[in-house]
Amino acid sequence: MRMLISFSALFLSVALMQLATGGVGPLDVLSGITLGFSTAQIGLLGSAHFLGFFIGCWWAPRLMGSVGHSRAFAAFTATGAISLIAHFLWIDPWGWAIMRIASGLCVAGCYTVVEAWLQAKVTNETRGRAMGTYRIVDMGGSLCAQMVISVLEPASYVSYNLLAIICCAALLPLTLSKSAQPETPDAPRLRPMLAVASSPLAAAGVVVAALSSASFRMVGPVYGAEVGLAVEQIAWFLAAFVLGGALAQYPVGWLADKFDRRWVLIWLSAAAVLSCFVTIFLGPSSTTIIMLNAGLFGLTAFPIYSVAAAHANDFATSEERVELAAALMFFYALGAIAAPLVASSLIDWFGPAALFMMIAVGHAILIAFGLSRMRVRDSGGNRTRYVYAPRTSFTIGRLMGRQREKRAPEGEDGA
Repeated sequence: MRMLISFSALFLSVALMQLATGGVGPLDVLSGITLGFSTAQIGLLGSAHFLGFFIGCWWAPRLMGSVGHSRAFAAFTATGAISLIAHFLWIDPWGWAIMRIASGLCVAGCYTVVEAWLQAKVTNETRGRAMGTYRIVDMGGSLCAQMVISVLEPASYVSYNLLAIICCAALLPLTLSKSAQPETPDAPRLRPMLAVASSPLAAAGVVVAALSSASFRMVGPVYGAEVGLAVEQIAWFLAAFVLGGALAQYPVGWLADKFDRRWVLIWLSAAAVLSCFVTIFLGPSSTTIIMLNAGLFGLTAFPIYSVAAAHANDFATSEERVELAAALMFFYALGAIAAPLVASSLIDWFGPAALFMMIAVGHAILIAFGLSRMRVRDSGGNRTRYVYAPRTSFTIGRLMGRQREKRAPEGEDGA
């Protein structure tokens, strides 16, 4: 309980930030549809968000070093609030894309500050509980963010103002905290090829994870609107994906620690392909089936990033793990920047089912690549522990590193 109280300001800021910035994605999609934006233009907004996210991941540690944690957090939060309020001052797809770059910058910057603060304050005794709570707050905030669109009117100045107010409220807990600001950690070097050198399969896995998650969360509302879901149903559709991913963490983690992680990746992708084809062939026949398939898709696709990260860490040394986390995030960001724009263009050309066809093709390629990699080398001998790895900032590796040092339980190798 004492640990929760000491980190309560950080966790509350994370929850409010997740609610504000996580809600703007689906709200932008529904607002864009209402305002007559094309599907490709709506996809551009999702890609712009992840472009800003990548810039923020790279820049945030350097800004912290210049002005400190609290001022950096305030600057990034203000950037996010301005981007929300400005939506109805410039109603144009390209203008909104610029604002989404700013909101992505806000997300990455705020998470970088929070995670650097956590890293400095946790001890070996409190790390497990602190990270467990952090994951719950992050996932819970994400789930609530998908539901917020059910009560916000699309293309409404009031809706964006409410999100901006929540974003500003995220400033209060952290900036008013009496805790002393920690020392600023060194920014991790960005060495993208370290991920490829450690595990080409892991690098491919995080790209496919981005293909699945970014396209579903940023373009999924377009699919929902195309197949006739109401706004409230679209909110549940997105929430089912997040909930499925949350429920998958423990069983997938157990499997990833017991069996060859390459087989876990392959079977998760196979299940994701099955989910995609069920959604394509059943289409809008039943709202219940659409919701169940969204949950199944989240159950299979959401954990792929964490399994891929665990597999890559099996081939890395302790000294490389912080930079490896940044390298994996780099590949995730690349996939996430491209995925919404490609998915929305395919929907324009071939209809809503093209979203899930694109995702299915990505997972099929990952399956083929995984099987080919199994012929090249054995699974890693230095098996690390599976941990859920949030895709939040380049500094997340500092928090995950010590948890991975504990070896996974011995089990079947599967290779």
